[in-house]
Amino acid sequence: MTVSRTVCIGFLAVITVGTLLLMLPLATASGEWTSPIVALFTATSAVCVTGLIVVDTGSYFSPLGQGIIVLLIQVGGLGYMTATTLLLLLLGRRLGLKDRLAIQQSLDTAELSSAASLIKSIIAMTMVFELSGAFLLMPRFASDYGASRSLWLSLFHSVSAFNNAGFSLFADSLVQYVHSPLVNGVIAALVILGGIGYQVIMEAFIWMRDRIHRQRKHQVFSLHFKVVTSTTLALLVLGTLAFFAVEFFNPDTLGPEPLNVKLLAAGFQSVIMRTAGFNSIDIGAMKTSSLFIAIALMFIGASPGSTGGGIKTTTIRILLNCTRTILKGENEVLAYQREIPDKRVLKAISVVVASAITVVMATIFLSLTDPGIEFIELLFETVSAFATVGVSTGITAELSTLGQIVIIATMYIGRVGILLLMSALLGDPKPSNIHYPEEDLLVG
Repeated sequence: MTVSRTVCIGFLAVITVGTLLLMLPLATASGEWTSPIVALFTATSAVCVTGLIVVDTGSYFSPLGQGIIVLLIQVGGLGYMTATTLLLLLLGRRLGLKDRLAIQQSLDTAELSSAASLIKSIIAMTMVFELSGAFLLMPRFASDYGASRSLWLSLFHSVSAFNNAGFSLFADSLVQYVHSPLVNGVIAALVILGGIGYQVIMEAFIWMRDRIHRQRKHQVFSLHFKVVTSTTLALLVLGTLAFFAVEFFNPDTLGPEPLNVKLLAAGFQSVIMRTAGFNSIDIGAMKTSSLFIAIALMFIGASPGSTGGGIKTTTIRILLNCTRTILKGENEVLAYQREIPDKRVLKAISVVVASAITVVMATIFLSLTDPGIEFIELLFETVSAFATVGVSTGITAELSTLGQIVIIATMYIGRVGILLLMSALLGDPKPSNIHYPEEDLLVG
């Protein structure tokens, strides 16, 4: 079996197990069986770290059901290959070449020899961030819900945030904490850290370690690090300014809030819209222009090797640099005085085209299954599902069964990756040695 098929089937297997567990009466607060479509939707949303829901997580599911969901989020955030590799390492099995190739492809990394140490680093890093986030959230939750309840609330939301899942045990997500710099700051920090990718975090850690120990040889940041950090920062700033300006006078969102809360909420939405499904204002009450801004941010998404979805920050940066290259009349696509390989440029173009086709097709299907819902809301829901973001205008539970199935399929495609899925269906690409004559044609 090819690596791509192993990854795709692995995610399907985890979703299937999660669906069966969530259907059990022990998983619900009422003690009744959960309908298959609700269980399947919830399990898919958790494994694909999306956050779209058709029932309220905090009131519908029992503590056991919530535990199953957070476990699915953790497996989905780490990735099927990372989770299974960890299990193999715990069992004492050595990783073969096929295992290392699978890890390399699933994490989108160039490293092959140090697969085991990479997995251990990822697991350790995940535990440190999630436990730290839970510790920081606990005091605020304890003041509202008591010490014992706050422990679970803090851990659940920390895991959900770092894995960019967006699941919340509060019926209004984080709207009740729109005035809390602590909750907004911790959740946003966890989402950003989970969305920039493990490689970026490790490079930053090594740089800090060398600075502390005053190493003579200073680390040179990779091109990947520079592109991811600069693009992420630019998107965060632009998103904050856009939401702040458009929603400033909206009486249903930022309008009634003081200036500092307006900035806090706008910044939080800018972080969340690219990767996670939390919200501190009513998304359904946002202006249409804000929804379009959110759609653009969601489509771009997080960074490679992270827990987030979308076409990725590096992809949009490559395309922007391609445009700059054409406008300047040059032949090389450059970034920070480094030439980007042609194969990366072609892959970036392929990712955008395939992703756009997926979103268009899913939106068309939704407009057929649920014609009574406004188009902008259907498009927003589709992009949120494909980019595994999880924010919604509130229509998820109102979708028909066929509409929910469309969203389920879209979440799955967005999580495994459209190119990986096509490779699994069609087989791994086989390069050809045949070179055909070149001929020009008109473009644009």
